[in-house]
Amino acid sequence: MAGPTTAERGKRQQGSSGPPSARGAGRRLRTIVILAIAVVLLGAGGAWVLYGSQWLRVRHVSVSGTRVLSSSQVREAADVPVGAPMVSVDTDAIEARLRRKLPRIDTVDVVRSWPRGIDLEVSERTPVLLIRKGGNFVEVDDEGVRFATVSQAPKGVPSLELSAARKGPGAASLRRFGTGRLVRAAVRVAGDLPAPVAHAARTVRVRSYDAISVELGDGRTVVWGSDEQGRAKARALTALMKAAPGARHFDVTVPTAPASSVS
Repeated sequence: MAGPTTAERGKRQQGSSGPPSARGAGRRLRTIVILAIAVVLLGAGGAWVLYGSQWLRVRHVSVSGTRVLSSSQVREAADVPVGAPMVSVDTDAIEARLRRKLPRIDTVDVVRSWPRGIDLEVSERTPVLLIRKGGNFVEVDDEGVRFATVSQAPKGVPSLELSAARKGPGAASLRRFGTGRLVRAAVRVAGDLPAPVAHAARTVRVRSYDAISVELGDGRTVVWGSDEQGRAKARALTALMKAAPGARHFDVTVPTAPASSVS
């Protein structure tokens, strides 16, 4: 009796194993299922490492950049949640707390130092002018921000003397610009002073908007005028002091025509 033909054997094989396209689809489905399970397991494991394990939790807080503030003051104000998962720390909220509680801070960066640290990198405001308030002094920076009240005047920072009277020559200026505008003008003048002059300055006196002068610790005076053209006036004053080292009075009201005198 003759055996099955080649065509008959092919049909039997196809009947037992199915068409090639069906077998390929089955393998792809199994691969997708395995990959999906692997992704879920990896995600669950990663979430546990980040949130549930003890490996990536806040253990220490470091502070850098302080000059007047202490590290402990910054840490207390920051209120970093020690022991919390590193990934859950709200750095924006910490920055906001520091600026709100410590106005002396100018800029702050809260940085995650993996695996267990939070770094607080701060820079403090620098006073350019002091405003007397009773027996204390209010520190003002070059942006006009009044950021701290201290009992002792910092060295090298001039005090404001607002002598614009409500009657007399300064009355019109006071009515027109107001006390706040005159104080801001004094702040700008203090911020524009050349460094050697700023360190020697003792008083910034404001008689009117365009009559601002600076008294130095050794008795020399600088007539600055208004707060306009600050950089040009600073350059003129620097050149004038070099050219006339024995002068006691300097006038840079018009920076293109500065003047000095011995008495």
